[in-house]
Amino acid sequence: MNQDFDILIVGGGAAGFFSAINIVERNPKLKVAILERGKEVLSKVRVSGGGRCNVTHACFEPNELVKYYPRGEKELRGPFHQFCSGDTIEWFEKHGVELKIEDDGRIFPVSNSSQTIIDCFLTASQKLGIAILTGQSVQSIFKKDNCWKIETQTENYLAEKLILATGSNPKIWDMLHTFGHAIVTPVPSLFTFNIKDPRIKELPGIATQVNVKVIGSKLESTGPLLITHWGMSGPAILKLSAWGARILHDKNYQFAIEVNWLNDIETEEAETLLKELKQEHAKKTVAKKSPLEVQNRLWESLVLASGIGAETKWADLSKIQLHNLASQLTKGIFQVNGKSTFKEEFVTAGGIDLKEINFKTMESKIHPNLYFAGEIVNIDAITGGFNFQNAWTSGFIVANAIAEMISTD
Repeated sequence: MNQDFDILIVGGGAAGFFSAINIVERNPKLKVAILERGKEVLSKVRVSGGGRCNVTHACFEPNELVKYYPRGEKELRGPFHQFCSGDTIEWFEKHGVELKIEDDGRIFPVSNSSQTIIDCFLTASQKLGIAILTGQSVQSIFKKDNCWKIETQTENYLAEKLILATGSNPKIWDMLHTFGHAIVTPVPSLFTFNIKDPRIKELPGIATQVNVKVIGSKLESTGPLLITHWGMSGPAILKLSAWGARILHDKNYQFAIEVNWLNDIETEEAETLLKELKQEHAKKTVAKKSPLEVQNRLWESLVLASGIGAETKWADLSKIQLHNLASQLTKGIFQVNGKSTFKEEFVTAGGIDLKEINFKTMESKIHPNLYFAGEIVNIDAITGGFNFQNAWTSGFIVANAIAEMISTD
């Protein structure tokens, strides 16, 4: 037997819930259901931002906000003019969730718990009568007359409109492909770099502001870098991994990076600086204490890597040693051999080709009454709340388009 709904949403994540709630708030008479293949909904929201849920980012200007999206920059400009980060804050506050802006611009619930966001969505859904159906893995999608038919392992569903908010789900992409949609092959986006190098081996936990480049490409990034047990992480690295998702995939994650530990000081300037320090600190031991904005342990490691002995005094440094140290500080070359991914915060570059979507409505250009929200499309962002903002914005646009269509029917 078929279960009939006005609107079916496949995917019980951030984009699915946001679409559903906004649709029913505008049209309380609509019968709406969310189908989720897992046992519980919003599992990615639960683990995001270290369990705190990084809801969005304090970038309130649409033309600036789009710059954080390696894929989707051009397409999101219009949608962000309709629903941007300021609107997100207002929406959550209206729904009883107070948010706070942290120093780095990331926005979290004041409670510091993702459960606050989950409770907000579940409470709103219950109040609005949205059916949440878990353990419903979609087996097939059919277009039947003027409606969509969805088959799961246990049930059949019919709906006039279908919203797919399934994130990076290869099975759904395959189904869409058979429906004539082009899928941009997915590759990992946010990932850390595996590096085995004696210079950083003993330094896990050190975080510092750097400039980092991928050698042989135009990829470059500035920001905090974190040394880990397996290599390098932190915003500077994650940014590179997002912008370089395709390039680094094509290199099979084997490439070299150049790290400037002094951030914006170039080699020549660093050499001049070191010569001045040689005069100033003549009797002091070079390796002992960092005279620059570099942590002591990192400084010591780079000094030793420059061929300077642990007990060498500043006065005894040769021209070559000074040059080597300036190079280590500003042009350290590190070999990357593979990547590590945050499995729970996995983001992919890839998905439905953006040319096949109407970004005024998030409707498929190929099939009427088929809509997309969130990461199912070929849009992704760097870390910092931007991927969630895409989920909220696309969910809002879908809801808005459906509301306008219904009011003109």
